[in-house]
Amino acid sequence: MLRVAAIGGGAAALALAVLWVSGWLGASPELSRDWATDHSVLPSAVFDGGLVTVSGVRAFEFRSPDDFTPRYEERTYDLSALSSVWYVVTPFREGGGAAHTFLSFGFDDSTFVSISVEARREPDESYSLWAGLLRRYEVIYVVGDERDLIGVRAIHRGNSVRLYPVRADRASIRALFVGMLERANELRARPEFYNTLTNNCMTNILRHVNTLVDPPIRYGPRVLLPGYSDAIAFRRGMIDTELSLEDARRRFLVNERAVRHADQPDFSVRIRDAEAGG
Repeated sequence: MLRVAAIGGGAAALALAVLWVSGWLGASPELSRDWATDHSVLPSAVFDGGLVTVSGVRAFEFRSPDDFTPRYEERTYDLSALSSVWYVVTPFREGGGAAHTFLSFGFDDSTFVSISVEARREPDESYSLWAGLLRRYEVIYVVGDERDLIGVRAIHRGNSVRLYPVRADRASIRALFVGMLERANELRARPEFYNTLTNNCMTNILRHVNTLVDPPIRYGPRVLLPGYSDAIAFRRGMIDTELSLEDARRRFLVNERAVRHADQPDFSVRIRDAEAGG
C-alpha cells in the first residue's frame, strides 16, 4: 500500500512538474495586459544633453492602501543637480528577511524622486513570493514621487521604512540614475518576467550598483533576503553614517516622521530630519 501510494504521489508530482515546465517554456512577457492602476504606466525617459524628461512619474494621492487618486506626471530633471542617493528598505514584516528595496535620488533644490523595481500586477493580482517564481508578473521600474512611494508604505500600509543616505560622489549618483532610467526604457521595448530569485527589486539594484563598485557585491543570502541587505551596505561602507548598524536602523526609520508630515509640501526634507519627530 505504501509503495503504491508513493508511486502514485511521484507520478502526480511528475505530471505537475511537466505541466509547470510546459507553461514556463510557453509563456512570454507582455506589455499590453490589463494592469493594476498603480502599475498601468511604464515610465519613459528622453535625454537631452544634461537634462532628462521622464513621462509617467507616479504621484498618487493615497488616503488608504486601496483609496487613492491616480496621477502620472511628466517631469524634467537636471542631471548636473543630482546630489544624493538614498537606499530604502521596507521589510514585509519586522525582523524578517523578505523586504522591498528601492533607491531615491536627491537634487540640489531639495527635490527627490524614487525608482522602484516591482512585480507588475494585473488588477486581480496581489504580490506573492511564490507566484513570483512562476512567471506571473512582468518587471516594472516605477519612477515616482516620494510622497507616493515612501508615503504609501510608511503611512498607509504600516510597513517599516528605513531611508539610508548612501556615500557616493556626484558622478556615481548620476550614473546610477541614468542607468536605471535607461533600463526602464529598455523594458518598454523588451518586457521581462519578474522572478523572486533572479529578477527582482534587489537583483536589479545590484545590477546597477555593481557597475560602480569594486569588488562587486556577490549574490548571496542577504541579497536573496533583502531585509538584511542594509548589513551588506553597512559593512561595505556604503551607508553614510558613523552610527552602528542597529543605531542606524533606528535613526533612519522614517515612519513617525512620515505620518507627522504627510501633508507638508517639504515632506521629503522633513522625513530626513531626525529632529522633525520620530
